[in-house]
Amino acid sequence: MQSTRVLSMPDLAPLGQVALIQGRVGLEPLSNRHIEPLRAACAQDPDIWEIYPVSMLGEHFDPAAAFLVSQAGKPRFAIMDCETDTVVGMTRFINPDEHGAVEIGGTYIAPSVRGTGFNGAMKKLLLDHAFACGYRKVEFRVDTRNTRSIAAVMKLGAIQEGVLRKNRVTWTGYERDTAVFGLLREEWQG
Repeated sequence: MQSTRVLSMPDLAPLGQVALIQGRVGLEPLSNRHIEPLRAACAQDPDIWEIYPVSMLGEHFDPAAAFLVSQAGKPRFAIMDCETDTVVGMTRFINPDEHGAVEIGGTYIAPSVRGTGFNGAMKKLLLDHAFACGYRKVEFRVDTRNTRSIAAVMKLGAIQEGVLRKNRVTWTGYERDTAVFGLLREEWQG
């Protein structure tokens, strides 16, 4: 008779709606007070929205923002520049599961803080929090056209695990390919 090894389920703490702050970078639970400043941040780079699944520009902003705020209790964050007390983007945890895997995604960062180390510091806060809550794996799913995001995810130490071909239709009607990356707790060098 063959024996089977049974793995125990991880003991996971809720990711929750908590503020995470390190130096200049702050993550605040997304609320109504962030919506208008987020609108201004999203408008700083109108061209980037062509490769996002959902647009946060013009007439598309209000329905998208209403959906974000309606998801009360889900771990969604306004990204803050603590030096200027301004909203510079958004991010969230997606689909945390009982097996200890969660995705970080839905991230937008305004051009004013790109290339400053801001993204790496923000992702470090999220990764440290997820792993401290007991998650064993964090995933990232990136449109293969978004080379800047792919480079940033790889800089964190995440490993590309594959490409999901034409798995999502974006707001423009484009059938996108999605690169999937994973970072295990024991791989994180944070």
